[in-house]
Amino acid sequence: MSASGSSHVQAARKVLADRLREMCRDAGLDGKQLASLCGWHPSKVSRISTAKTSPSAEDLLAWCRACGKEDQAADLVASLRAVEGMWVEWRRMESVGLRRAQEAVLPLFERTYWFRAYSSWLVPGLLQTHGYTEDVLRAVQRRRVPLDDVADAVAVRMERQRVLRDGRRRFAFLIEESVLSNGLGDADTQAEQLERLITAGTLPNVSVGIVPSRLNRARMPVEGFWIFDTAQVNVELVSGHLTLTQPREVAMYADTFAMLGDTAVYGSRARALIAAAIDALG
Repeated sequence: MSASGSSHVQAARKVLADRLREMCRDAGLDGKQLASLCGWHPSKVSRISTAKTSPSAEDLLAWCRACGKEDQAADLVASLRAVEGMWVEWRRMESVGLRRAQEAVLPLFERTYWFRAYSSWLVPGLLQTHGYTEDVLRAVQRRRVPLDDVADAVAVRMERQRVLRDGRRRFAFLIEESVLSNGLGDADTQAEQLERLITAGTLPNVSVGIVPSRLNRARMPVEGFWIFDTAQVNVELVSGHLTLTQPREVAMYADTFAMLGDTAVYGSRARALIAAAIDALG
């Protein structure tokens, strides 16, 4: 697990451990008494309450029963499942191919009405052309996925772009200027992709901002992320996929998006940067 993924998951585990420790305290129990009621060694209570060990669903039920709070067990188990689902390594997510990984996010895209995406590596998926997507997913498949279902995965991603045509939805994309010259494919594919960015920026429900490359910028590039409404953030790291749903963490990414947005250029200035990148392709 990457350092960033690990720190987010550990913070969530600590929140859960704090809730358990508070429940024990409210019940008037110390660690040894709780352990005795649960039939555990006292060291297990210590490891769980300090977030050194993640409890099982059965552990949570026993803890709640000992504290006379069985009605809270379901909520705690849900919190545990959320922690366990925060971090997914790419090799696990893509173990059965890229198509399945693309399909897995369809429900999230279909229930979201306010999309915010920041990219420091590649053009965001919803704005990608067929050729660009094929180059991106082919590079992923060669690097880490034994099964070659790239064609199917590209088709799923292209179909997912239908949400852009839904006028009820809003989209804000922030792209680092360096992405404009970071194409994986040939010049023709990159030129087509850049022209697509210009076209997408003219849609009434879509905003495309380019964060210029310059010295003394107020905010340095960060990892790419998506914000879905105000409910969830997905962060794409080198080693895996991080899902954040805690309101405090979602708000932190929303603040970061706003700060990066303040440094971006839009409209004619954004189109000028994209056009310059097209001209540089020769």
